[in-house]
Amino acid sequence: MNIAIVDYQLGNLFSVKQACQSLGYQAEIVSDPDSLRKSDALILPGVGAFAAAMTNLNQSGMKEALLEFAASGKSFLGICLGMQLLFTESEEFDQMKGLNLLEGQIKRIPSDGRKVPQVGWNQIHAAGQPWQGSCLKEVREGEFMYFVHSYYCAPKEPSVVLCTTEYDGFSYCSAVRKDNVVATQFHPEKSAEPGLTIYANWLKSV
Repeated sequence: MNIAIVDYQLGNLFSVKQACQSLGYQAEIVSDPDSLRKSDALILPGVGAFAAAMTNLNQSGMKEALLEFAASGKSFLGICLGMQLLFTESEEFDQMKGLNLLEGQIKRIPSDGRKVPQVGWNQIHAAGQPWQGSCLKEVREGEFMYFVHSYYCAPKEPSVVLCTTEYDGFSYCSAVRKDNVVATQFHPEKSAEPGLTIYANWLKSV
């Protein structure tokens, strides 16, 4: 099985690769469309600015390759910025367009006295979709995951929301699933055993 970790110059690539290796899977870091097309599954990680990420994906030809991959029905996992890139647009830097695999916007976490970015451990809570049958199966309700972000995803369709998180009184979507595409705002590879459980469930489903 060929697992691709997409390199677009913004991401925690090696920690994701190590997480896969710790579970007995070999993953390859890829940065060109041809290598991506040969893969059976992909992980789109990322930390940083939405606009820079989309610029890099457009210039490298990886944007179209990612859209083709998602349309193929193969397993697609987004992490942190990789989740945000799936959406229609981001309000960061004047409405930058995303991949539009999921309808919705990326918005800044309102300060209102809370620290932005959110950095650290926070809980995830079940939303509309059942966790059984998803990569979150065997993860307990209210489990703590590790977050680092200033922006959050606001899906247009509530049905895609897999879990939510509350940060100092502000509730937002922290994972989504639609068909073969699943994504988390938190970092499973930095979330100890529960995070590795998410990777294991996803990899077994590929």
